[in-house]
Amino acid sequence: MKGVFFLLLLSGLRVCAHWEAGAAKADITPIESVPLAGYGGKTRMSARVDHPIWIKALAMREGTGAPVVLVTADLVGLSPKMVERIAGDAEKKHGVPRERLILNCSHNHSCPVTEDVLWLYYEFSTEEKSAKDRYTEMVYERYAEVIGRALANIAPSEVFYEQGLAGVAVNRRRSRGAETKKLGGQVDQDVPVLAIKAGGGIKALVFGYSCHTTALGGLSISGDYACFAQVELERSFPGAIALFVQNCGGDANPLPRIRGREAEAVELAAMYGKVLAEAVGQVVVGKMDALTGPLQAVMGETELLLKPGLSVEEVRERLPNLTGMHRREFEHFLRQYETLGSLPDRVRYPIQVWRLGPKLTLIGLTGETVVDYSLKFKASNGWENTWVFGYNNDLLSYVPSLRVLREGGYEGTTGMYEYGHRAPYTDDVEERIGRKVEELLQATAGRSSGK
Repeated sequence: MKGVFFLLLLSGLRVCAHWEAGAAKADITPIESVPLAGYGGKTRMSARVDHPIWIKALAMREGTGAPVVLVTADLVGLSPKMVERIAGDAEKKHGVPRERLILNCSHNHSCPVTEDVLWLYYEFSTEEKSAKDRYTEMVYERYAEVIGRALANIAPSEVFYEQGLAGVAVNRRRSRGAETKKLGGQVDQDVPVLAIKAGGGIKALVFGYSCHTTALGGLSISGDYACFAQVELERSFPGAIALFVQNCGGDANPLPRIRGREAEAVELAAMYGKVLAEAVGQVVVGKMDALTGPLQAVMGETELLLKPGLSVEEVRERLPNLTGMHRREFEHFLRQYETLGSLPDRVRYPIQVWRLGPKLTLIGLTGETVVDYSLKFKASNGWENTWVFGYNNDLLSYVPSLRVLREGGYEGTTGMYEYGHRAPYTDDVEERIGRKVEELLQATAGRSSGK
């Protein structure tokens, strides 16, 4: 996957018009030891940097229309507080309305902690909190910077889309002991690829995959397999910016993994990254569909209901026997009882839909969505022209399908306390999300189909 790509590229991509696009990236590698995100337990402080991590942005518009901006980050996620500030800055400084801004994170578990993301996981010393706060401020600055530069870089471009396949992801629910062997092994191996071409070369490559970025678990700063894939693609396509989108990988892991032997784990993560990069490269040198527009962006919101939680008496009774994260969870519930009078019974759930003409629909979901959502919406809206991705907006919680909810287990059931929620979602969680997705799709259907 080297210069030969360029020889094949020109024969594989058909000419497209009417688009303008710009891309930019900003380095967010910490310059000091910082608390590491992604895993609960004792706070981990970074000991080294395996490679830089980034925030990247792609701005696109159809002709002279209003632009949309997709921002990806090698972070574990964002909180509502972070989303509000980043989106507010994007609108105030750059005129990008909320529905035209997608904020996706790779769910990287080898990045620094930011702001109040997964706030119940950690208990910081004064020095650790100060390092976290300094890093967070830098991240805010980089978000505003990269969005502005992507918009400033907008120029005539051609836009192409196609899907490849990779075999890195394994359904992790099935892999977790003898009692899980009866569970299904659903995965989504599709690798959707958006190629932005200008001046005879590749300006940007946006690619996605449905799999946790958890090949690594040591004390290094890294972007895990997703970042290794980006590095490989940017090496193979000089001048291009590669952006990784985390799809619906809530119940998938890169397997096998290595724990306790960090050098070997890094080699394995790099190999997974090369596999994914190769899948993208094979798509790019093949025949890709030219996207013709129109470009539409809508955003809506539904509510996901929570099952009943513990009573205040039960919370008080259990609290003295708890330590660490479990104690912080119950202290949080007690504060809610004392300040709100009850535990909240629902959460807000934003959803975004972008249509890039009749050949590509992007469905952006919030939180750690399991693979069923990707398979469901591609089956109902077209396997070849529908791209479904979670891990947008805030890192709300795991978002189980009805199947996963009924099966039980960590994703969306026992894992809800650590996100600050009183209980699992009610059985209509998948139905509520599906109804709102359908509503947003209908809102854009007429113009995209040419009606």
